[in-house]
Amino acid sequence: MSINKKEYEFEKSKLEIINEWLKNEISLIKSNDDELKEKIGDLKKQTKGKYNEELETAQKLYNITHKNLEKYNDSIEQTYFARIDFREYRKEKESYYIGKFGLGDSKTGDEVVVDWRAPIADLYYSGIQGDAYYKAPLAVISGELSLKRKFIIRESKLIDAFDDGINEIMLNSTGEDEKGTALIDEFLKINLEESVSSKLKEVVATIQKEQNNIIRANKNELLIVQGSAGSGKTTVALHRLAYLMYKYKNKLKGEDILVVAPNKLFLDYISEILPNLGVNKVKQKTYEEIAVEILELKGKIYSKDKKLSEVLESNDDDFIKYTTGSSKLKGSMMFKSFMDRYIRYLEILSSNVEDIKYENYVMFEKNEIKRLFTKDLINLSINKRKDEIKRYFHLKINDKIINILEKIDFKYEYQIARVKKTIEDNIERRKRLIEIYDERDAKKEDAKKLSRLAFENYFDNWKQVDTRKLYFDFFNEKDIFDEMTKGKIPVKLSDYIIKQLNDNINNGIIESDDLAAMLYLKFKIDGIDEKHKYQHIVVDEAQDYSYFQLEVLRNMAVMDSFTIVGDVGQGIYYYKGIEEWSKLISNVFHDQGNYVELTQSYRSTVEIIEFANNVLVKQNNSLKPALPVLRHGAAPEVVKFTDNKEFASLLDEATKKVLDSSKKSIAVIGRTYEECKKIKDILKKYSKYDWELIKDTDKTLKLEKIIIPSYMTKGLEFDCSILYNCNNINYSDTELNKKILYVALTRALHFEYILYNGELSPLII
Repeated sequence: MSINKKEYEFEKSKLEIINEWLKNEISLIKSNDDELKEKIGDLKKQTKGKYNEELETAQKLYNITHKNLEKYNDSIEQTYFARIDFREYRKEKESYYIGKFGLGDSKTGDEVVVDWRAPIADLYYSGIQGDAYYKAPLAVISGELSLKRKFIIRESKLIDAFDDGINEIMLNSTGEDEKGTALIDEFLKINLEESVSSKLKEVVATIQKEQNNIIRANKNELLIVQGSAGSGKTTVALHRLAYLMYKYKNKLKGEDILVVAPNKLFLDYISEILPNLGVNKVKQKTYEEIAVEILELKGKIYSKDKKLSEVLESNDDDFIKYTTGSSKLKGSMMFKSFMDRYIRYLEILSSNVEDIKYENYVMFEKNEIKRLFTKDLINLSINKRKDEIKRYFHLKINDKIINILEKIDFKYEYQIARVKKTIEDNIERRKRLIEIYDERDAKKEDAKKLSRLAFENYFDNWKQVDTRKLYFDFFNEKDIFDEMTKGKIPVKLSDYIIKQLNDNINNGIIESDDLAAMLYLKFKIDGIDEKHKYQHIVVDEAQDYSYFQLEVLRNMAVMDSFTIVGDVGQGIYYYKGIEEWSKLISNVFHDQGNYVELTQSYRSTVEIIEFANNVLVKQNNSLKPALPVLRHGAAPEVVKFTDNKEFASLLDEATKKVLDSSKKSIAVIGRTYEECKKIKDILKKYSKYDWELIKDTDKTLKLEKIIIPSYMTKGLEFDCSILYNCNNINYSDTELNKKILYVALTRALHFEYILYNGELSPLII
């Protein structure tokens, strides 16, 4: 509820005072920043590139103050977004203003604005007025929460303010006459009704209680979030990173975190959230990019999106059967078991060792090498064991070489003694002795050099492994393949996979589905470099990854510290992805992990969500339909068109309506990329608007007027979405079409049109 006029005037005045303080604080910080910058410049001139402790200290201090300056500057437009009044027991009531960043007075040390991630700010997100508490680092602080106030501030000016009522639950059912959920929170409603931008935005002001619980969950645990379309799961996952960086600021750096996203377009879409929250240097990559970097691959990657596109466009049942069957197999835990068996086979091969020798001199015996490899160092990867054995032996090699030299001395001492005994002392004898001494000394010199070379060559040859070649050998060496797979792969499928693999090799192509096994081999043989281990990993759209892919990522996460978010209702990679989160927890994480559901949808209007839910309930899963907040709008329009010109005309009408309502993000969604190319040609000929075709290779995204394939809309949102030709041929009654259509129908915030030619899809009826 809006606050009264008196309170509004108070808050308006308060904001003006704090804004004035902020300007002065920025001026002070900037002055210090400029002084440090000038000092660094002078010190660099004096030191002329040499190390200087004072310069290093000044640079570190500048990095801190400059980052602080950026934070304060970023707060000018909206210094804070909320206020809470809290009285800790046995103390006076205090008011706390909460913002995106904590802002303190450099002169007094007082905290003027509380960071949204601070423990006390938890009361704003999850506290109920009355008795309340929050968890501070050293204790639980109890008291009374008497006010939760929210501000709409634009360009440093107070526009409006709202209070939560006493014990008022933000979202309540309104009874039988209303489907959906009542949006009591006018503050949230105003924010939701804004137009879409080309980048996903931070939402610190509107984080809901169930989202806040996920954001503030413990770091060192597996957290799986099943989130309905529009529930904010991606946003929550990224805000969770900002929270973890704040809470563990002395232990956790941006470089310690990895975000795994479905494609480069999506990476561009989410690229501004973390920097806007003051978090930098977090690695954000696709699974393919991670694999290419670690495996140092060259060549073209046959991506999962390309494969899905070909499956969608194909009418060849055998192609679909074997293509999807190949993906399913390579992503399965059964395929992991084949790789484990193969690794054991390689391990046995590596244990068939010989003595490390120089000529006939044994430096290290094979029995000792085998014992170290198969028993003492069994917990290390194959090549790490070899490295460790080499390191251990290297400590002993000088003694081994001395021993060889002693044996050489002994051998030549016998020859010398024999010469002295059998030849009288004359010139010939002395000449022969000199020859023997010279030969001995040369042998010893050779032994010193060549024994070390033999040592190095032994380990070079023993360790020489090309994991990519090993993977190809697994399929192409029939005896190995048959022994490792034990007849568990149907012959026709294995023949298809082997042929496809070799065709790809010959064409310089690596299939995305092969990357998990190749990485797994790499990790088990070479170990994992520390630079590829992360304190926390976020996996978005996780339902589209295979069990084996997530198993490989698990190798890269310290203490299984994961935030895994997805929606099995949007699992369009049905042939390899996660169909049940319980199976992921059981098969990959050995029943360790926390599972949370987000069913509240904040993206779309009630009408759009209910329309999409009609498709969701037709899917073969037990998901609860998304619950919309009570934000009403126009019902989705299902319209038939007869030809291309009429389609373009209907599209132009819808576009004008959207633009006239001060919205601008419009997406025409085709089922496949090939269909999108046809749409582009149609609109180029008949539409009065310019439309941009989105490709799976695009790295940047503008959302104003685009044509995009259905499978690339995952995670994105638009003011208006327009589905092209939702007829019974394009969207027949299959599980894949149910998922693709559900994805496409849940992208729109405000307007949605379903256009079709011929007979309407049975999934819509």
